[in-house]
Amino acid sequence: MNESNRMKDDHSVKGCPLRRILLSVSYDGTRYCGWQVQPNGISIQAVLQEAIETLTGEKIQLTGASRTDAGVHALDQAAVFDTHSAIPAERFALAINQKLPEDIAVLSSRQVSLDFHPRYQKTSKTYEYKILNRRTPLPCQRLYSYFFPRPLDVEAMAQAAALLCGTHDFKNFASTKTTVRDTVRTIYALSVQKKDDMITLRITGNGFLYNMVRIIAGALIFVGTGQSTPESLLDALESDVRVVPGPTAPACGLTLTSICYDEEEI
Repeated sequence: MNESNRMKDDHSVKGCPLRRILLSVSYDGTRYCGWQVQPNGISIQAVLQEAIETLTGEKIQLTGASRTDAGVHALDQAAVFDTHSAIPAERFALAINQKLPEDIAVLSSRQVSLDFHPRYQKTSKTYEYKILNRRTPLPCQRLYSYFFPRPLDVEAMAQAAALLCGTHDFKNFASTKTTVRDTVRTIYALSVQKKDDMITLRITGNGFLYNMVRIIAGALIFVGTGQSTPESLLDALESDVRVVPGPTAPACGLTLTSICYDEEEI
């Protein structure tokens, strides 16, 4: 049974009508193995599911919009679950939070249509990658940015970033573990800005491949150090053979900042 059908197969349960609840979730991903349930560690999905099941007394399946990796953070992750609970949709956020650790919080909750799926609707996702660019580290930033002590040419990084905008085949900007066949994605905006010692890469697109944002960050860092050029990123986009445009930047610098849906589809 596929995931979409599994989410819909419980209409016959007696009680309140089945509803689908959309959650906006924020978390510090430092101590988790990622969003998705895994056998080798504690995941955000597992902790949230347990809290919801304790609250409702039901066995539920929580489905997230983005499968963030170990150590990646989120300001606004989207996730849905189906329930026969009589709890008002907007009250779920407060009720679930009473059962969560301090590094996970539900920001809001609302009812959506039963055919709404957080990964298959039209959406735009925005991530930020932060680079602490100074000679010495700041311990208070170690969990939320990548410390990089060498000088970086922010202007060159911004030039390279502009070349990545638009619709391209990003197969060379994805992990070799990527299993999807369609590697074409659209980047709507990609900016590089520096304030004091912090460089922020902000990227918005219609979807991202496995490790795609972290590889883009690593590629831009390579450009910033002079190890590659903006044009080399175009070569990586256009190459039919495997080209590594740069290293995969560490997870700690990455935050999923927002997921925006077309309200007409909710």
